[in-house]
Amino acid sequence: MLTRVSVAVALILGASLLQASTAAAHPTPPGQHCGHLDVLATPGAEHQETACLADLTTAGTTLTGHTNPDDWAGLHAAGTINPTGVPGVQIDGYFPDTSTGNTNHGWNHDSQFVIRLPDHWNGGLVITGAPGVRRQYADDFIISDSVLAKGYAFAATDKGNTGATFYRDGVAPGDAIAEWNSRVTQLTVAAKRIVQQRYGLPAWRTIMTGISNGGYLTRWQLENRPDLYDGGVDWEGTLFRAGGPNLLTYLPAALRNYSAYKAGSQAAHDAIIRAGFAPGSEFLWDFHYTNYWDLTQRIYREELDPAYDGALEAGIPFCASGTPSCDADYDYFSRPSSVRDAVAKVQLTGRIGRPMLTLHGTLDTLLPPATDSDVYDQLIRQAGRGWLHRYYRIEGGNHVDGLYSAYPTQLRPILPCYRTAFDQLVRWVSTGRPPSPSGFVPKPATGDVVNSCALPS
Repeated sequence: MLTRVSVAVALILGASLLQASTAAAHPTPPGQHCGHLDVLATPGAEHQETACLADLTTAGTTLTGHTNPDDWAGLHAAGTINPTGVPGVQIDGYFPDTSTGNTNHGWNHDSQFVIRLPDHWNGGLVITGAPGVRRQYADDFIISDSVLAKGYAFAATDKGNTGATFYRDGVAPGDAIAEWNSRVTQLTVAAKRIVQQRYGLPAWRTIMTGISNGGYLTRWQLENRPDLYDGGVDWEGTLFRAGGPNLLTYLPAALRNYSAYKAGSQAAHDAIIRAGFAPGSEFLWDFHYTNYWDLTQRIYREELDPAYDGALEAGIPFCASGTPSCDADYDYFSRPSSVRDAVAKVQLTGRIGRPMLTLHGTLDTLLPPATDSDVYDQLIRQAGRGWLHRYYRIEGGNHVDGLYSAYPTQLRPILPCYRTAFDQLVRWVSTGRPPSPSGFVPKPATGDVVNSCALPS
Protein backbone atom coordinates (compact mmCIF):
# COMPACT_ATOMS: atom_id res chain seq x y z
CA MET A 1 0.00 0.00 0.00
CA LEU A 2 1.38 3.42 -0.91
CA THR A 3 1.67 5.76 2.04
CA ARG A 4 2.09 9.51 1.87
CA VAL A 5 5.76 8.99 2.65
CA SER A 6 6.36 6.44 -0.11
CA VAL A 7 4.59 8.67 -2.61
CA ALA A 8 6.81 11.55 -1.52
CA VAL A 9 9.89 9.39 -2.07
CA ALA A 10 8.78 8.64 -5.61
CA LEU A 11 8.06 12.27 -6.36
CA ILE A 12 11.48 13.50 -5.23
CA LEU A 13 13.48 10.91 -7.13
CA GLY A 14 13.39 12.65 -10.48
CA ALA A 15 14.27 16.07 -9.11
CA SER A 16 16.94 14.71 -6.80
CA LEU A 17 18.76 12.93 -9.63
CA LEU A 18 19.28 16.23 -11.43
CA GLN A 19 20.18 17.98 -8.18
CA ALA A 20 22.73 15.30 -7.26
CA SER A 21 24.38 15.30 -10.68
CA THR A 22 24.68 19.08 -10.61
CA ALA A 23 26.14 19.13 -7.10
CA ALA A 24 28.60 16.39 -7.98
CA ALA A 25 30.25 18.77 -10.43
CA HIS A 26 32.14 20.13 -7.41
CA PRO A 27 32.68 17.09 -5.18
CA THR A 28 34.99 17.07 -2.20
CA PRO A 29 37.73 14.50 -2.76
CA PRO A 30 38.09 11.94 0.04
CA GLY A 31 40.64 13.24 2.53
CA GLN A 32 39.91 16.92 1.96
CA HIS A 33 38.31 18.50 5.01
CA CYS A 34 35.00 20.27 4.61
CA GLY A 35 35.27 21.75 1.15
CA HIS A 36 32.23 22.67 -0.96
CA LEU A 37 29.72 22.28 1.88
CA ASP A 38 27.35 24.57 0.01
CA VAL A 39 26.60 21.86 -2.56
CA LEU A 40 25.26 19.40 0.02
CA ALA A 41 21.47 19.40 -0.20
CA THR A 42 19.52 16.44 1.16
CA PRO A 43 16.84 15.54 -1.41
CA GLY A 44 13.36 15.93 -0.01
CA ALA A 45 14.45 17.46 3.30
CA GLU A 46 12.35 20.29 4.70
CA HIS A 47 15.25 21.53 6.83
CA GLN A 48 18.95 20.72 7.21
CA GLU A 49 21.96 22.07 9.05
CA THR A 50 25.48 21.21 7.92
CA ALA A 51 28.54 21.28 10.17
CA CYS A 52 32.26 20.70 9.63
CA LEU A 53 33.48 18.68 12.63
CA ALA A 54 36.90 17.65 13.85
CA ASP A 55 35.44 14.40 15.22
CA LEU A 56 32.24 12.72 14.04
CA THR A 57 32.37 10.04 16.75
CA THR A 58 30.52 10.37 20.04
CA ALA A 59 33.76 11.45 21.75
CA GLY A 60 33.54 14.64 19.69
CA THR A 61 29.84 15.07 19.00
CA THR A 62 28.94 14.79 22.69
CA LEU A 63 31.03 17.92 23.25
CA THR A 64 29.78 19.85 20.23
CA GLY A 65 26.09 18.98 20.63
CA HIS A 66 25.89 16.91 17.44
CA THR A 67 24.52 13.86 19.26
CA ASN A 68 22.24 13.27 22.23
CA PRO A 69 23.57 10.74 24.78
CA ASP A 70 20.04 10.24 26.08
CA ASP A 71 19.21 8.62 22.74
CA TRP A 72 21.84 5.90 23.18
CA ALA A 73 21.84 5.48 26.96
CA GLY A 74 21.90 1.88 28.17
CA LEU A 75 22.62 0.24 24.82
CA HIS A 76 26.30 -0.56 25.46
CA ALA A 77 28.30 -2.14 28.25
CA ALA A 78 30.55 -0.13 30.49
CA GLY A 79 34.13 -0.56 29.34
CA THR A 80 33.30 -0.64 25.64
CA ILE A 81 36.20 0.79 23.66
CA ASN A 82 35.27 2.94 20.68
CA PRO A 83 37.42 4.68 18.07
CA THR A 84 37.69 8.46 18.07
CA GLY A 85 39.08 11.26 15.89
CA VAL A 86 37.15 10.92 12.62
CA PRO A 87 36.92 14.34 10.92
CA GLY A 88 34.19 15.10 8.44
CA VAL A 89 30.79 16.62 7.77
CA GLN A 90 27.55 16.09 9.64
CA ILE A 91 24.10 16.93 8.28
CA ASP A 92 21.16 17.14 10.66
CA GLY A 93 17.66 17.74 9.42
CA TYR A 94 14.14 16.49 8.94
CA PHE A 95 11.79 15.46 6.17
CA PRO A 96 8.25 16.86 5.93
CA ASP A 97 6.04 15.31 8.60
CA THR A 98 3.06 16.21 10.77
CA SER A 99 4.02 14.42 14.01
CA THR A 100 6.06 16.22 16.65
CA GLY A 101 7.37 13.71 19.20
CA ASN A 102 11.08 14.20 18.50
CA THR A 103 12.35 17.15 20.56
CA ASN A 104 16.00 16.95 19.51
CA HIS A 105 17.40 20.39 18.59
CA GLY A 106 14.20 21.92 19.93
CA TRP A 107 12.62 21.22 16.55
CA ASN A 108 9.61 19.27 17.90
CA HIS A 109 9.44 17.57 14.54
CA ASP A 110 9.57 13.87 13.62
CA SER A 111 11.37 12.31 10.65
CA GLN A 112 14.64 13.75 11.86
CA PHE A 113 17.81 12.27 10.38
CA VAL A 114 21.56 12.49 10.72
CA ILE A 115 24.07 11.90 7.91
CA ARG A 116 27.81 11.71 8.60
CA LEU A 117 30.43 11.94 5.85
CA PRO A 118 34.01 11.18 6.93
CA ASP A 119 36.88 12.90 5.16
CA HIS A 120 38.58 9.56 4.55
CA TRP A 121 35.80 7.67 2.79
CA ASN A 122 36.10 3.98 1.92
CA GLY A 123 33.29 4.08 -0.65
CA GLY A 124 30.64 2.53 1.59
CA LEU A 125 27.40 3.72 3.18
CA VAL A 126 25.70 2.36 6.33
CA ILE A 127 21.98 2.98 6.91
CA THR A 128 20.14 2.40 10.19
CA GLY A 129 16.97 3.28 12.06
CA ALA A 130 16.44 3.85 15.76
CA PRO A 131 15.68 0.90 18.05
CA GLY A 132 12.57 0.88 20.21
CA VAL A 133 10.92 4.27 20.04
CA ARG A 134 14.20 6.16 20.41
CA ARG A 135 15.47 8.98 18.23
CA GLN A 136 17.99 9.32 15.41
CA TYR A 137 21.16 9.30 17.53
CA ALA A 138 20.34 6.00 19.26
CA ASP A 139 22.90 4.02 17.24
CA ASP A 140 25.68 6.59 17.50
CA PHE A 141 27.78 4.75 20.07
CA ILE A 142 27.11 1.15 19.07
CA ILE A 143 27.20 1.54 15.27
CA SER A 144 28.15 4.98 13.98
CA ASP A 145 31.48 5.31 15.80
CA SER A 146 32.92 2.04 14.53
CA VAL A 147 31.73 2.29 10.92
CA LEU A 148 32.90 5.90 10.60
CA ALA A 149 36.36 4.82 11.77
CA LYS A 150 36.37 2.22 8.99
CA GLY A 151 35.61 4.97 6.46
CA TYR A 152 31.89 4.45 5.88
CA ALA A 153 29.39 7.25 5.49
CA PHE A 154 26.57 6.82 7.99
CA ALA A 155 22.89 7.77 8.01
CA ALA A 156 20.19 7.22 10.63
CA THR A 157 16.52 8.10 11.02
CA ASP A 158 14.13 8.37 13.97
CA LYS A 159 11.70 6.31 11.85
CA GLY A 160 9.08 9.07 11.59
CA ASN A 161 7.57 8.84 15.09
CA THR A 162 9.15 8.58 18.51
CA GLY A 163 8.41 8.09 22.18
CA ALA A 164 5.91 6.03 24.15
CA THR A 165 2.95 7.64 22.36
CA PHE A 166 4.20 6.83 18.85
CA TYR A 167 0.85 5.11 18.21
CA ARG A 168 -0.84 8.52 17.92
CA ASP A 169 0.75 8.89 14.49
CA GLY A 170 -1.01 7.59 11.40
CA VAL A 171 -4.66 7.20 10.47
CA ALA A 172 -5.30 3.47 10.77
CA PRO A 173 -3.89 0.75 13.05
CA GLY A 174 -0.39 -0.22 11.94
CA ASP A 175 0.27 3.05 10.11
CA ALA A 176 2.86 4.31 12.59
CA ILE A 177 4.97 1.15 12.23
CA ALA A 178 4.50 1.10 8.46
CA GLU A 179 5.91 4.62 8.36
CA TRP A 180 9.17 3.34 9.87
CA ASN A 181 9.87 1.36 6.73
CA SER A 182 8.99 4.19 4.36
CA ARG A 183 11.23 6.58 6.29
CA VAL A 184 14.21 4.24 6.04
CA THR A 185 13.67 3.94 2.30
CA GLN A 186 13.38 7.72 2.05
CA LEU A 187 16.61 8.25 3.99
CA THR A 188 18.49 5.62 1.97
CA VAL A 189 17.57 7.28 -1.32
CA ALA A 190 18.57 10.69 0.04
CA ALA A 191 21.82 9.49 1.64
CA LYS A 192 22.95 7.91 -1.61
CA ARG A 193 22.47 11.25 -3.33
CA ILE A 194 24.38 13.07 -0.58
CA VAL A 195 27.29 10.64 -0.91
CA GLN A 196 27.38 11.36 -4.63
CA GLN A 197 27.37 15.09 -3.95
CA ARG A 198 30.12 14.88 -1.35
CA TYR A 199 32.55 12.52 -3.04
CA GLY A 200 31.60 12.65 -6.72
CA LEU A 201 31.06 8.89 -6.78
CA PRO A 202 28.18 6.60 -5.85
CA ALA A 203 28.54 4.37 -2.80
CA TRP A 204 30.11 1.08 -3.85
CA ARG A 205 28.46 -0.78 -0.96
CA THR A 206 25.31 0.10 1.00
CA ILE A 207 24.72 -1.86 4.19
CA MET A 208 21.43 -1.83 6.12
CA THR A 209 21.69 -2.64 9.82
CA GLY A 210 20.14 -2.06 13.23
CA ILE A 211 19.22 -3.39 16.66
CA SER A 212 15.75 -4.38 17.93
CA ASN A 213 13.28 -2.36 15.84
CA GLY A 214 16.32 -1.40 13.78
CA GLY A 215 16.82 -5.11 13.15
CA TYR A 216 13.20 -5.32 12.05
CA LEU A 217 13.86 -2.45 9.64
CA THR A 218 16.86 -4.35 8.26
CA ARG A 219 14.78 -7.46 7.66
CA TRP A 220 11.96 -5.48 6.02
CA GLN A 221 14.24 -3.49 3.73
CA LEU A 222 16.10 -6.59 2.53
CA GLU A 223 12.76 -8.28 1.88
CA ASN A 224 11.04 -5.36 0.17
CA ARG A 225 13.75 -3.02 -1.14
CA PRO A 226 16.80 -5.23 -1.83
CA ASP A 227 17.60 -3.04 -4.82
CA LEU A 228 18.84 -0.33 -2.44
CA TYR A 229 21.29 -2.46 -0.46
CA ASP A 230 24.10 -4.97 -0.81
CA GLY A 231 23.43 -6.75 2.49
CA GLY A 232 22.51 -6.29 6.11
CA VAL A 233 23.23 -7.17 9.72
CA ASP A 234 20.16 -7.79 11.89
CA TRP A 235 20.77 -7.47 15.63
CA GLU A 236 17.81 -9.18 17.37
CA GLY A 237 15.16 -7.64 15.15
CA THR A 238 11.50 -7.53 16.17
CA LEU A 239 9.28 -10.12 14.47
CA PHE A 240 5.79 -9.15 13.36
CA ARG A 241 3.64 -11.99 11.99
CA ALA A 242 -0.11 -11.72 11.47
CA GLY A 243 -0.53 -15.37 12.37
CA GLY A 244 1.92 -15.09 15.25
CA PRO A 245 4.26 -15.04 16.90
CA ASN A 246 4.52 -11.36 17.66
CA LEU A 247 4.82 -9.18 20.75
CA LEU A 248 1.10 -9.44 21.42
CA THR A 249 1.06 -13.24 21.48
CA TYR A 250 3.58 -13.81 24.29
CA LEU A 251 3.90 -10.65 26.42
CA PRO A 252 0.38 -11.03 27.90
CA ALA A 253 1.34 -14.45 29.28
CA ALA A 254 4.32 -12.89 31.06
CA LEU A 255 2.16 -10.09 32.49
CA ARG A 256 -0.67 -12.42 33.49
CA ASN A 257 1.56 -14.83 35.39
CA TYR A 258 4.23 -12.55 36.79
CA SER A 259 2.60 -11.74 40.16
CA ALA A 260 1.83 -15.39 40.87
CA TYR A 261 5.38 -16.33 39.85
CA LYS A 262 6.73 -13.77 42.33
CA ALA A 263 4.53 -15.32 45.00
CA GLY A 264 6.17 -18.68 44.36
CA SER A 265 3.81 -20.38 41.90
CA GLN A 266 5.57 -23.04 39.87
CA ALA A 267 2.62 -23.17 37.47
CA ALA A 268 2.97 -19.44 36.76
CA HIS A 269 6.71 -19.87 36.20
CA ASP A 270 6.09 -22.69 33.78
CA ALA A 271 3.48 -20.64 31.91
CA ILE A 272 6.02 -17.86 31.30
CA ILE A 273 8.55 -20.40 30.04
CA ARG A 274 5.93 -21.95 27.73
CA ALA A 275 5.26 -18.48 26.30
CA GLY A 276 8.81 -18.52 24.94
CA PHE A 277 11.06 -17.06 27.63
CA ALA A 278 14.29 -18.96 28.10
CA PRO A 279 14.91 -21.14 31.15
CA GLY A 280 17.70 -19.44 33.05
CA SER A 281 16.44 -15.94 32.25
CA GLU A 282 14.46 -15.69 35.50
CA PHE A 283 16.98 -13.32 37.10
CA LEU A 284 16.01 -10.78 34.41
CA TRP A 285 12.26 -11.03 34.80
CA ASP A 286 11.88 -8.38 37.53
CA PHE A 287 13.72 -5.78 35.47
CA HIS A 288 11.83 -6.59 32.30
CA TYR A 289 8.44 -6.61 33.98
CA THR A 290 9.12 -3.17 35.43
CA ASN A 291 10.81 -1.59 32.42
CA TYR A 292 9.75 -3.44 29.28
CA TRP A 293 6.98 -6.03 29.36
CA ASP A 294 4.10 -3.86 30.55
CA LEU A 295 4.92 -0.71 28.58
CA THR A 296 5.79 -2.59 25.38
CA GLN A 297 2.58 -4.62 25.45
CA ARG A 298 0.38 -1.60 26.02
CA ILE A 299 1.83 0.78 23.44
CA TYR A 300 2.17 -1.77 20.64
CA ARG A 301 -1.27 -3.15 21.36
CA GLU A 302 -2.62 0.42 21.18
CA GLU A 303 -0.93 0.83 17.80
CA LEU A 304 -2.25 -2.45 16.37
CA ASP A 305 -5.51 -2.93 18.31
CA PRO A 306 -6.70 0.40 19.77
CA ALA A 307 -10.29 -0.84 20.15
CA TYR A 308 -9.34 -3.37 22.84
CA ASP A 309 -9.43 -0.83 25.69
CA GLY A 310 -12.16 1.42 24.31
CA ALA A 311 -11.69 5.06 25.20
CA LEU A 312 -8.56 4.35 27.22
CA GLU A 313 -5.22 5.14 25.63
CA ALA A 314 -2.65 2.34 25.94
CA GLY A 315 -4.54 0.61 28.70
CA ILE A 316 -3.91 0.49 32.44
CA PRO A 317 -0.27 0.29 33.60
CA PHE A 318 0.58 -2.81 35.64
CA CYS A 319 -3.05 -3.86 36.00
CA ALA A 320 -3.97 -7.13 37.69
CA SER A 321 -5.48 -9.92 35.64
CA GLY A 322 -9.27 -9.63 35.78
CA THR A 323 -9.30 -5.84 35.64
CA PRO A 324 -11.51 -4.69 32.73
CA SER A 325 -9.45 -3.83 29.62
CA CYS A 326 -6.29 -5.16 31.28
CA ASP A 327 -3.51 -6.04 28.84
CA ALA A 328 -2.50 -8.97 31.04
CA ASP A 329 -5.66 -10.67 29.74
CA TYR A 330 -5.15 -9.73 26.11
CA ASP A 331 -5.82 -12.66 23.75
CA TYR A 332 -4.52 -11.84 20.29
CA PHE A 333 -6.12 -14.81 18.56
CA SER A 334 -9.61 -13.99 19.84
CA ARG A 335 -9.51 -10.44 18.52
CA PRO A 336 -11.24 -9.37 15.27
CA SER A 337 -9.56 -10.10 11.95
CA SER A 338 -8.88 -6.37 11.55
CA VAL A 339 -6.13 -6.71 14.18
CA ARG A 340 -4.35 -9.37 12.14
CA ASP A 341 -4.82 -7.15 9.08
CA ALA A 342 -2.98 -4.35 10.90
CA VAL A 343 -0.09 -6.68 11.74
CA ALA A 344 -0.07 -8.03 8.18
CA LYS A 345 0.58 -4.47 7.01
CA VAL A 346 4.02 -4.60 8.66
CA GLN A 347 4.76 -8.32 8.87
CA LEU A 348 7.91 -10.10 7.73
CA THR A 349 7.94 -13.01 5.31
CA GLY A 350 11.54 -14.27 5.26
CA ARG A 351 11.90 -13.51 1.54
CA ILE A 352 15.15 -11.58 1.86
CA GLY A 353 16.78 -10.54 -1.40
CA ARG A 354 20.30 -9.78 -0.12
CA PRO A 355 22.77 -11.50 2.22
CA MET A 356 21.99 -10.98 5.88
CA LEU A 357 23.52 -11.96 9.21
CA THR A 358 21.32 -12.22 12.32
CA LEU A 359 22.53 -12.13 15.93
CA HIS A 360 20.31 -12.90 18.91
CA GLY A 361 21.14 -13.37 22.58
CA THR A 362 20.00 -16.59 24.26
CA LEU A 363 18.81 -14.56 27.27
CA ASP A 364 16.93 -11.87 25.38
CA THR A 365 14.01 -11.35 27.72
CA LEU A 366 12.07 -8.84 25.64
CA LEU A 367 12.28 -10.58 22.25
CA PRO A 368 13.00 -14.21 23.17
CA PRO A 369 14.74 -16.04 20.31
CA ALA A 370 12.17 -18.84 20.51
CA THR A 371 9.43 -16.41 19.46
CA ASP A 372 11.59 -14.30 17.18
CA SER A 373 14.84 -15.10 15.38
CA ASP A 374 14.40 -18.87 15.62
CA VAL A 375 11.09 -18.40 13.81
CA TYR A 376 12.47 -15.87 11.35
CA ASP A 377 15.35 -18.16 10.41
CA GLN A 378 12.78 -20.86 9.64
CA LEU A 379 10.78 -18.41 7.52
CA ILE A 380 13.88 -17.57 5.50
CA ARG A 381 14.57 -21.26 4.92
CA GLN A 382 10.96 -21.95 3.97
CA ALA A 383 11.16 -19.09 1.47
CA GLY A 384 14.17 -20.78 -0.15
CA ARG A 385 16.53 -18.01 0.91
CA GLY A 386 18.57 -19.89 3.51
CA TRP A 387 21.72 -19.55 1.43
CA LEU A 388 21.52 -15.78 1.95
CA HIS A 389 21.34 -15.99 5.74
CA ARG A 390 23.53 -16.74 8.75
CA TYR A 391 22.10 -16.91 12.27
CA TYR A 392 24.24 -16.64 15.41
CA ARG A 393 22.81 -17.35 18.89
CA ILE A 394 24.99 -15.51 21.40
CA GLU A 395 25.20 -17.30 24.75
CA GLY A 396 24.37 -14.92 27.59
CA GLY A 397 23.35 -12.15 25.24
CA ASN A 398 20.46 -9.96 26.38
CA HIS A 399 18.35 -7.34 24.63
CA VAL A 400 20.43 -4.39 25.89
CA ASP A 401 24.16 -4.60 26.60
CA GLY A 402 23.83 -2.04 29.38
CA LEU A 403 22.65 -4.80 31.73
CA TYR A 404 26.00 -6.58 31.52
CA SER A 405 27.51 -4.54 34.38
CA ALA A 406 24.76 -5.72 36.74
CA TYR A 407 25.18 -9.41 35.81
CA PRO A 408 28.74 -9.93 34.52
CA THR A 409 28.84 -13.63 35.35
CA GLN A 410 25.54 -14.40 33.63
CA LEU A 411 25.46 -12.05 30.63
CA ARG A 412 27.77 -10.98 27.83
CA PRO A 413 27.52 -7.97 25.50
CA ILE A 414 26.49 -8.65 21.90
CA LEU A 415 28.18 -5.53 20.48
CA PRO A 416 31.61 -7.11 19.88
CA CYS A 417 29.92 -10.05 18.13
CA TYR A 418 27.95 -7.56 16.04
CA ARG A 419 31.15 -5.84 14.96
CA THR A 420 32.68 -9.15 13.92
CA ALA A 421 29.51 -10.02 12.01
CA PHE A 422 29.51 -6.64 10.26
CA ASP A 423 33.04 -7.20 8.97
CA GLN A 424 32.13 -10.69 7.78
CA LEU A 425 29.02 -9.41 6.00
CA VAL A 426 31.07 -6.79 4.17
CA ARG A 427 33.64 -9.39 3.16
CA TRP A 428 30.84 -11.68 1.94
CA VAL A 429 29.19 -9.09 -0.30
CA SER A 430 32.53 -7.66 -1.47
CA THR A 431 34.52 -10.81 -2.24
CA GLY A 432 32.03 -13.66 -2.16
CA ARG A 433 33.86 -15.30 0.73
CA PRO A 434 31.12 -16.74 2.95
CA PRO A 435 30.92 -15.78 6.61
CA SER A 436 31.12 -18.10 9.58
CA PRO A 437 28.44 -20.81 9.51
CA SER A 438 25.30 -20.32 11.54
CA GLY A 439 25.54 -21.60 15.07
CA PHE A 440 25.82 -21.14 18.80
CA VAL A 441 28.43 -18.67 20.06
CA PRO A 442 29.52 -19.73 23.57
CA LYS A 443 30.57 -17.20 26.14
CA PRO A 444 34.34 -17.59 26.64
CA ALA A 445 35.61 -18.37 30.13
CA THR A 446 38.40 -15.81 29.81
CA GLY A 447 39.23 -12.72 27.80
CA ASP A 448 37.63 -9.34 27.22
CA VAL A 449 34.03 -10.19 26.35
CA VAL A 450 33.15 -6.49 26.27
CA ASN A 451 35.42 -5.79 23.29
CA SER A 452 36.05 -9.10 21.49
CA CYS A 453 34.00 -11.93 20.02
CA ALA A 454 34.79 -14.82 17.70
CA LEU A 455 31.95 -16.26 15.62
CA PRO A 456 31.81 -20.00 14.76
CA SER A 457 34.79 -21.19 12.71
